[in-house]
Amino acid sequence: MQPLVHPLEHDSAVAFLHSRINYERIDAVPYGQRDFRLDRMRQLLQRLGNPQDALRIVHIAGTKGKGSTAAMVAGILGAAGYRTGLYSSPHLDRVEERIAIDGEHCSPDELTRHVARIQPVVAAMDELPTADPRESNRPTYFEVVTALAMLCFAERNVDAAVLEVGLGGRLDSTNVCQPLVSVITSISYDHTLQLGTTLTEIAGEKAGIIKPGVPLVRGVQVDEPRAVVRRVAGQHGCRLVELGRDFDFRYRPPRGLDIAVDYGHMDFLYRDEAVAGEFSDLELSLPGAHQAANAAVSVAVVGELRRLGWKIPEAAVRRGLRQVRWPARVEVLSRAPTVVLDSAHNVASIQALVGVLRESFSPAPRLLVFATTRDKDVPGMLQVLLGAFDDVIFTRYGQNPRAVDPRQLAAIAAETAAAARVHLAVDPASAWQRTQTIAGRKHIICITGSFFIAAEMRAAIQQSGAWPA
Repeated sequence: MQPLVHPLEHDSAVAFLHSRINYERIDAVPYGQRDFRLDRMRQLLQRLGNPQDALRIVHIAGTKGKGSTAAMVAGILGAAGYRTGLYSSPHLDRVEERIAIDGEHCSPDELTRHVARIQPVVAAMDELPTADPRESNRPTYFEVVTALAMLCFAERNVDAAVLEVGLGGRLDSTNVCQPLVSVITSISYDHTLQLGTTLTEIAGEKAGIIKPGVPLVRGVQVDEPRAVVRRVAGQHGCRLVELGRDFDFRYRPPRGLDIAVDYGHMDFLYRDEAVAGEFSDLELSLPGAHQAANAAVSVAVVGELRRLGWKIPEAAVRRGLRQVRWPARVEVLSRAPTVVLDSAHNVASIQALVGVLRESFSPAPRLLVFATTRDKDVPGMLQVLLGAFDDVIFTRYGQNPRAVDPRQLAAIAAETAAAARVHLAVDPASAWQRTQTIAGRKHIICITGSFFIAAEMRAAIQQSGAWPA
């Protein structure tokens, strides 16, 4: 057994991570080969002994649904008896949440030990010169944490590692891997300043994870990006497994999520009966038709792994989908009033959230707490949201300088035809205090707009002592 580290050592390790440039939390996020350099990531891993080379990987990209799909794939593999690592981002409370093995987060001790191994390597790379003064050999926060995940998974000798792409695909730090199966869940408008303003451009960035000869499971259903992915897969000689062509699903939503825990149900049809066939009445712990689509993609991934010789029985598929828990995805924090936390942050995910609230929650007065980031389609999100709520509290989070001012949110809301009553709060703690003065026990309170508001509102609710009900 490894000796336990002192808490101050852990604090020092986390401080080191926070000292690295973190594109998730800066005012203007760049995107290009000068900033997102795969050769820098490869060099970092090479200096650490290339831990990724020992891993059998499922690599998952997508505009929305990639995190949930990754969690479902990991849950199914774990239920089948495989030791499974899951790397996801961002985190809500602690960086250790990004790295999990068999559903348990990386421990503070593991994080500290691996940071101690990485620090001298990073220090040496920081001093390396570059041919172009506009470039840098200094590993970023995401690169270092990605390397941490690879080290942790290799040390734990996982049977499978499920890696969620952070941003885009082509230039993402995870894209140095050589996977067994690649996955693109969906493509819609998000991060347009970085990835492009058309679905074709965005699809090209997502398709950057496709590797020669590696099977690709695709959940993309919009014609324009679907054509891009199909073309790239063909160029690389990949077996392409597509939602709507090679597999499909039927979804039946749960009812009364504000009253008691319930499950959605899904029938799955995989047309290659040699690897999967049909699964009837699968129970889904994550509600919504969009999550059923993610679950269908997950089961298709299982089919591809079965083709490669993995032993994944139907019972494992059922147990994995039923037991998966994924924070801030229509997460019910408390009841009476019902508090729902969701990290939706683009128009497509907001539409999915509103759909779940409509089909799976009882009629009740509804209050929205909303904050978001400047590079998002704020008018588009509010156009969808405001008609579904009686009151809205606009606020802003403090851990990201790109947060939109609540007054600006109110001005955008005033341009819509929605009749929701608008309130302003300077920060999440004030927003929660204001919520408690408005909402009664029968209210449904929904908090959404960003991972950052989800994290900070969660903390504010916990500190108030109002969780769980």
